Amino acid sequence: MTEGDAREWVRTNFGVSRETLLERFDVILRREATHQNLIAASTLDTLWARHLVDSAQLVPLAVGAGRGAWVDVGSGAGLPGLVVAILLDRPLVLVEPRARRVAFLREAAAELGLEKRVTVQGSKIESYHPVNRAAVVSARAVAELSQLILSTQHCTDSSTVWLLPKGRNAHSEVEAARSNWQGSFHVEPSITQPDSGIVIAQGVRPR
Repeated sequence: MTEGDAREWVRTNFGVSRETLLERFDVILRREATHQNLIAASTLDTLWARHLVDSAQLVPLAVGAGRGAWVDVGSGAGLPGLVVAILLDRPLVLVEPRARRVAFLREAAAELGLEKRVTVQGSKIESYHPVNRAAVVSARAVAELSQLILSTQHCTDSSTVWLLPKGRNAHSEVEAARSNWQGSFHVEPSITQPDSGIVIAQGVRPR
């Protein structure tokens, strides 16, 4: 997927106004990347395909999720959390333990006008205890699947939809997780990297 293809995909699926807001996030992200290592410098030239659309593709996969918050674990640069908040009118909780990234996420959310829907939780996911269970859980390059489920289990219930980009290891991580967890597991091919997969899971519970 080229940068032009990526922008066109956003415009087609979410409209010009959301694309414009995503362009503002592009500027914010590039600006902050000069101060801290948010994303690899080698990926700046392919920011839309490599990061923005790679995050945005999770939104259509959450169409069947119930009402409630979307919890993004290890949000870091706001990928996918802030991208989802830009494209979807749903409460977002961005869980991030690193102080400089917490500050960035809060400042970016405010600059994008999203602070009323976006909560930044400055802690590890194990220390976050929501009043209501998450409708959606996402995590991008955070931990191996089985460990990730274990660390976030207290934030979820049987209706929670898990959307977890897993790269080339998606199928192998699902197979490994099945020894400890039962539920519905499906691997969806990534639209930005055809050899990568996104794990979609629901009804997850211990064996």
